[in-house]
Amino acid sequence: MSNVVKITLHNPGVQEDPACGPLLDAIAIKQMLPFNYTRGNLVKNGGFEKGPHVFKNYSTGILIPPKVNDPYSPLPGWIVESLKPVKYIDRKHFAVPRGLAAIELVAGRESAIAQIIRTVPNKSYNLIFTIGDAKNGCHGSMMVEAFAGKETLKAPFVSAGKGGFKTAILKFQATSIRTRLTFYSAYYHTKLDDYGHMCGPVLDNVIVFPVA
Repeated sequence: MSNVVKITLHNPGVQEDPACGPLLDAIAIKQMLPFNYTRGNLVKNGGFEKGPHVFKNYSTGILIPPKVNDPYSPLPGWIVESLKPVKYIDRKHFAVPRGLAAIELVAGRESAIAQIIRTVPNKSYNLIFTIGDAKNGCHGSMMVEAFAGKETLKAPFVSAGKGGFKTAILKFQATSIRTRLTFYSAYYHTKLDDYGHMCGPVLDNVIVFPVA
């Protein structure tokens, strides 16, 4: 709104012990530049390469809050349309299927991410995406559910918590000039060595292109 912005960090004081409070340390501000489409892909930022700042020395991932809490998404092109956040992870600290970053769906069906793309009614498209695990001890039978138009795909993935990924394909037909793509984890997961730490499957490299 102006060339000067005031930033305030405030503890609302809702903890049980008023003598305690959250620890505040490193702070970063990152300019979010306009993002263009990648040639051959109707999805903006399909590889999640553009996102919030990641500190180089240490990262446990960055929680991106849902749209109801933060209407200005730090993930260009994407909407967190759920009750819980999704986690932005980087290649330096996690296993990422492709590129430098990806999204971890950490709260089951309460952790969903979506994008609305331009389509031609009655035309067929292929939706391709990659799922895996972040090599962070998240294990078990995972499943990412993908929605595009009126079509749904349940993509399973068995994780040993040591990294790995697979690619899934969903063919759909557009019913309007706008089509919503939605992804969420079908199950809840925790780390193998910490059952209080929520985790989930990794989503990356989302691509949509028309079928000839």
